[in-house]
Amino acid sequence: MAVQCISLPYFPHKPSTAEPMSSFSSTHLISPQKSPLRIKSNQLKHSTNRSGDVVSAVISEEKAAESSFSSTDEFKLTYLEGNSWLWEVGGLSILVDPILVGNLDFGIPWLYDAAKKFLKNFQLTDLPEINCLLITQSLDDHCHLKTLKPLSKKLPNLKVISTPNAKELLDPLFSNVIYLEPGQSSEIEASNGALVKVKATAGPVLGPPWQRPENGYIVSSPQGKLTLYYEPHCVYNKNLLEKERADIVITPVIKQLLPKFTLVSGQEDAVQLAKLLRAKFIVPLKNGDLESKGLLASLVQSDGTVESFKQLLSEELPDAEILEPTPGLPLDISPP
Repeated sequence: MAVQCISLPYFPHKPSTAEPMSSFSSTHLISPQKSPLRIKSNQLKHSTNRSGDVVSAVISEEKAAESSFSSTDEFKLTYLEGNSWLWEVGGLSILVDPILVGNLDFGIPWLYDAAKKFLKNFQLTDLPEINCLLITQSLDDHCHLKTLKPLSKKLPNLKVISTPNAKELLDPLFSNVIYLEPGQSSEIEASNGALVKVKATAGPVLGPPWQRPENGYIVSSPQGKLTLYYEPHCVYNKNLLEKERADIVITPVIKQLLPKFTLVSGQEDAVQLAKLLRAKFIVPLKNGDLESKGLLASLVQSDGTVESFKQLLSEELPDAEILEPTPGLPLDISPP
């Protein structure tokens, strides 16, 4: 069971050194281990009957159908830094916890102020058509009003799926909001009729113990060939998750700590999460890798590295693949 964060908001740790990259690009970053399924026309085999007629083999039609399904079920994950993502699946674009206008400062910039390292010029106008906004938590690093206010003016009828904890913030902005308690589900329909299912799970309690937890989510592709789990603090209820499965797990792997408090978990908790969900792919979330300043930024310390997580994971789940995202570049994950 991961350590829960009580009464304190999440603040990321000091920025770590990393190689810079260019601004957002449409170039696709393909997992070297699993390439998208493709079937060429010359791969479709035919059988010949005695009269010489060429008959398409049933197996070829099945493979063609599988290829179509795999394209529909492919996840394309673009990391926008912090807790922000753009997910594309089943013909849908899902914007997750976006911070695209101004810095992250929780309204107290003298105490904490953070900016992105790489996608400094990425704006709302750079987004593709968005079909759904997904909000995991009610705090500013997930429900960022500097971003959501202009987004709501641009897309007032945008479908929003959120934790009920953010109701007071979202109701004045959007007219089509669905609030999910842990265990509840909703569906997003694409223009092609494909349905993507979103199920809420229990995340951290960011307040008194009697407050409802924030949300994680399990997102299922239209044909159910791939499922994705996301919760940005690596805090989860083991009893509620043990019946769930997720092929892809996006989770922090580096702990972020204040004196006597765990703000964001990771390392062995992330390994146990991946093991619990029987994950095939783990995508490390580096939500503390920001250019931060202020009193709290100086107090937050990190514990562990991606490399130490890889070692821990290899001992518990040796067949799982770790796919590290590059900000701004889509990471394509297809059904195995």
